[in-house]
Amino acid sequence: MTTVAIVYHSGYGHTAVVAEEVSRGVEAAGAVAQLLRIESLDQDFGPFIDAITAADAVIFGAPTYMGGPSAPFKVFADATSRAWFTSAWKDKIAAGFTNSLSLSGDKLSTLSYFSVLAAQQGMIWVSAGIPAGASTGDVSVDGVNRLGSSLGLMTQSDNAGPDVTPGAGDRKTARLFGERVAWAAKRWEKGAK
Repeated sequence: MTTVAIVYHSGYGHTAVVAEEVSRGVEAAGAVAQLLRIESLDQDFGPFIDAITAADAVIFGAPTYMGGPSAPFKVFADATSRAWFTSAWKDKIAAGFTNSLSLSGDKLSTLSYFSVLAAQQGMIWVSAGIPAGASTGDVSVDGVNRLGSSLGLMTQSDNAGPDVTPGAGDRKTARLFGERVAWAAKRWEKGAK
């Protein structure tokens, strides 16, 4: 069965909500989602690297802080050089998501960081593939892809708890994104046989 590893850091719980919604989408597509939460700067990332190596796809996730991914995610990314040295993730499907308080918050910079990390690893990047809310006429809080992201998944959380925000539209967008990545991994895996 196709497995999608979702490796993420969440500072206040909002990005964890997005990761859980992405995993629901992965599972709705008939794949297995494996949530790998980065807890600290000094944890052992060996098990994460092994899990991603064994998976068919990986989705990177982190909040956007000060125009880029959070520090714990960056420490994880630096640790992935172990996989880079052996080309362990070459031709594996990859994608990414980020969340922040601001509507923009320079989230594109975080998604760009993820896509460059994937490119350095020789991975195949999957875009959001979801029409922007503006093109469908729904940019409301409940609209799908209301932030209009193409490179990956962007969500926004108000200054409230993760039980309230991100809103329904962003959560639905996260599920659709998880489905897309899972289907891409399934197609890629099928074509390799």
